[in-house]
Amino acid sequence: MPTTPAARLATIAFVSVLPLVFTSGWASGINAYAVVLLLGLFGATGMSDDVPQTLQRPEVLIAAGVLFLCEAVADKIPYVDSVWDSVHTVVRPLAGAWVGALLAGHSGSLSDVTAGLVGGSTALASHTVKAGTRMAVNTSPEPFSNFVLSAAEDLGVGAIVAFAMFHPRAAAIIAAVLLAGGLLTLVFLISRIRRFLRRRAQRREERRLASRSP
Repeated sequence: MPTTPAARLATIAFVSVLPLVFTSGWASGINAYAVVLLLGLFGATGMSDDVPQTLQRPEVLIAAGVLFLCEAVADKIPYVDSVWDSVHTVVRPLAGAWVGALLAGHSGSLSDVTAGLVGGSTALASHTVKAGTRMAVNTSPEPFSNFVLSAAEDLGVGAIVAFAMFHPRAAAIIAAVLLAGGLLTLVFLISRIRRFLRRRAQRREERRLASRSP
């Protein structure tokens, strides 16, 4: 049976939006506020027609900008970054699912539920890599690793999200390679992560005993 023009257009739109959903999900797991801010700015400035109107609203852009600045500071301070990651264990996957559903609804070629699942699960995976890596880095006595790693994450998210607006499939491949590499690296960092968790538990116990002492 020959394919109709409408069916071909739907297939093209589906192939186009799914990589963008995946990439935005991966990026949301690292810095959800940067993703919302960048996508909103691309849409508000007219550089892309693929951004939902919701992300372009001034209040959304302002809130994302303020929270992005907060994360930019907290994410570069040893141990504070891990506390911030713990708080965002729910926030980042939800943001990835929300952005994915909005992108799918805007394109009209992919189910909101499917896009939400793809964006949310990808965000959860990349968040796990980010949080685990930070725990391992925090076992190092010097504070510079956190700053360098955080700056690299910010620049990487910005570059890949911007690239995805014009080359979604290529960006999705890059995001998939980075995610797979991050998960593999996390396996080799398990011993350091356990050391970090032991130190944190020890500090909590010391604070508990200190609070009980007269």
